[in-house]
Amino acid sequence: MAKSANLYARIEPEVKKQAESILSALGISASNAINMFYKQIIMRRGLPFDVKLPATKPVDVSTLTEEEFHAELEKGYADMKAGRVKDAKQAFADIRKEYNL
Repeated sequence: MAKSANLYARIEPEVKKQAESILSALGISASNAINMFYKQIIMRRGLPFDVKLPATKPVDVSTLTEEEFHAELEKGYADMKAGRVKDAKQAFADIRKEYNL
């Protein structure tokens, strides 16, 4: 099918730069990636990924007071003592499995 429709989108410059760098390493043009994304939307009759709020909000350390920062460190220490931890090798293996990397 001939490609004749144009798409104009405003994207944050840094997001565009990082995404296009990854696409380039994969040998995929931005146009082809967008076309693939649209085809996935059609095939799945929706977005090809979950769009939802995370169960917990990540902590932005730069916004914490010293007391809040120490409280977060204590939580981490308590998790470690209770065995609620994974070694880095297992954590990365889980991430690779979850995202098919």
